Amino acid sequence: MADLFVDSTDLLADPDALRARGERDGYLFFRGLLPAEAIRPVRADLLGVVASHGWLLPDTDPDDGLLDAEALARVPEAQMRTDIGVSAAAYDDVQRLESVHRLPHHPRLLALYRTLFGEEPLVHARHIVRMISSHPAVFPTPPHQDFPLIQGTSRTWTCWIPIGDCPRAMGALTVLRGSHRLGYLPIAPAKGAGQIAAQTCAGEDDWVEGDFAMGDVLTFPAFTVHKALPSRMRERMRLSFDVRYQPLSEPVEEKSLLPHCGLTWEQVYAGWRSEELKYYWRSQPIVPAGWDPTLLQPSRRIC
Repeated sequence: MADLFVDSTDLLADPDALRARGERDGYLFFRGLLPAEAIRPVRADLLGVVASHGWLLPDTDPDDGLLDAEALARVPEAQMRTDIGVSAAAYDDVQRLESVHRLPHHPRLLALYRTLFGEEPLVHARHIVRMISSHPAVFPTPPHQDFPLIQGTSRTWTCWIPIGDCPRAMGALTVLRGSHRLGYLPIAPAKGAGQIAAQTCAGEDDWVEGDFAMGDVLTFPAFTVHKALPSRMRERMRLSFDVRYQPLSEPVEEKSLLPHCGLTWEQVYAGWRSEELKYYWRSQPIVPAGWDPTLLQPSRRIC
């Protein structure tokens, strides 16, 4: 049985100890880092999109998010964002939500990464919202490292935020403790988000996991191997954010500053009420990085 996440909340006031634990374990978990009142409006917005496309069960509380799995299953695979869990049209609607782009700038998150990096963090503009469903074309995210998909600096950290309670039975994330010290791992094709799997060797099996409550946060560096547990709750949709942070002084690859969909920023911003976060990165001293396509070419790992 896998170990449970260690809560690092008590280390937020001790930067050296926080960084040491992150270096040791390759992840940091914080119980209740974000207030529920910061999460609930985002959850309501996301479920509003799901409801508008006819995928919530009628005559139920929308906040419960009970999924009409049969209605969603009728969406043709060609129309689906199988890496997300809903149709491409619905995901465009999600990416237009101002609340989706505001949550990653919450003061508690910025304070965490300021402490972790010892300098100002850059919030990547490309936020990924997973809406993992029981659609037959959707598969659990395979074990992988984020670095080949993000690139830029290896000091980029992913922040995984469940948008609501997320028990392991709903397909919560699990990480391979200490795997960041392995460096880049060769990849193989795989089903699921990213469509790649990091190749692990015998004995590399120190997985840690846990049940998430609203407000919990899991974060890990770009070389940490992680995956999603299989969902056993067909009537529930797993709502979660993948947000990336890095030291502002480090290079960033240009796709990390583009929308995670086919829309332009002008289309994303069209219905926003505030100007505050539009193109926020343009006022920051961005250091551009190149893209290495060989990192996404399958190769064999010799154990």
